[in-house]
Amino acid sequence: MAETTSDNGKTIGIIAYLTLIGWIIAFVMHSSNKTELGAFHLRQMLGIMILGIVLNIVGTFSGVQIIGWILWAFALVLWILGLMGALQGEKKEIPIVGEHFQNWFKGIG
Repeated sequence: MAETTSDNGKTIGIIAYLTLIGWIIAFVMHSSNKTELGAFHLRQMLGIMILGIVLNIVGTFSGVQIIGWILWAFALVLWILGLMGALQGEKKEIPIVGEHFQNWFKGIG
């Protein structure tokens, strides 16, 4: 039975990284079958989405296009690292901000 729970958490984690719609679907799936792994990745991806929006706004108003590209690339790297952790079924916090996301969004779970 533990394998099923782990698999469900992994599936929820992977789906959470597939755009905002995927995150919403994963959130709904998680609400009916809560797992620690699923909650972890829901919190990570929510943080990445919010960070991406903030970085997009900062890049847009910086007036220097290269800053926007660098910030976008940073958010993309965080997304890839989070997705890789979900694919491996591991709770790996993304660098720099992952721990904060776990604390700020601890209500998800």
